[in-house]
Amino acid sequence: MPEILSAGVAEITMHLEKLQAFVLSNSDYGESDRIVSLFTLEHGRLKGFARGARNSRKRFGPALETFARIDLQLNHKEGLSSLRSADVITLYPGIRAALGAIAHGLYACELVEYLTPEGQPLPRLYRLLAAYLEHLDSGKSDDADRRMFEINLLNILGYRPSLDGCSRCGSDFGERGALMQNGGELLCRFCAVAGHQITSTSLRSLISCLATSRFGQNVFDGETLHLAGILMDESLGTHSARKFKSLEFLQQMCGTGES
Repeated sequence: MPEILSAGVAEITMHLEKLQAFVLSNSDYGESDRIVSLFTLEHGRLKGFARGARNSRKRFGPALETFARIDLQLNHKEGLSSLRSADVITLYPGIRAALGAIAHGLYACELVEYLTPEGQPLPRLYRLLAAYLEHLDSGKSDDADRRMFEINLLNILGYRPSLDGCSRCGSDFGERGALMQNGGELLCRFCAVAGHQITSTSLRSLISCLATSRFGQNVFDGETLHLAGILMDESLGTHSARKFKSLEFLQQMCGTGES
């Protein structure tokens, strides 16, 4: 019997991995357990089962709270990994102190959870999420940075709309801008006779967001931001099978001027 137990412990230890991760969401399971959606640097998005997490302050503490950045140990497997322990890198206290920042942070995590494939490492997206949450933590949260996060996320995932030329004929939009079709497809006036007008200024502003990794550097005027937002909302909605639950909360915060 001792030999069997030793072999079991050895097997668990052998498959134990140390990862860096963001907590995208969590849900309670049973009386004391928790299921956590994680975005890891090493494996991309995965789900983990944290046995006794709601009772064990020593192994998990506050580390499984949404948008926490953590170091964790788990037994990685397809479907549902087994979380062994987690240590907090940061809980982003600056975000948690402001409703607008909370709304933006939850929305960013939900985009990553709903749009990324399971089990595929996406280190560029991991760094983008880290940079955005750090920016929100500094006390700055506005729709310009939200749109910058969105267009870079779409770009990394290969979902970005064609911003500089017609997606059908390839002709340059020039100063006439583009006509947006359902799904966020952008067409020139030769390939489409109708659609939502997206100005060249809005297109150039989104292109400029792809040229920097620093939030807070891009300035949008009111109309430019409005049209960029229409395009981003349409494009994001096309690639998600589910409605973004945090979007209503975010829109309420933007409406009250707290974003």
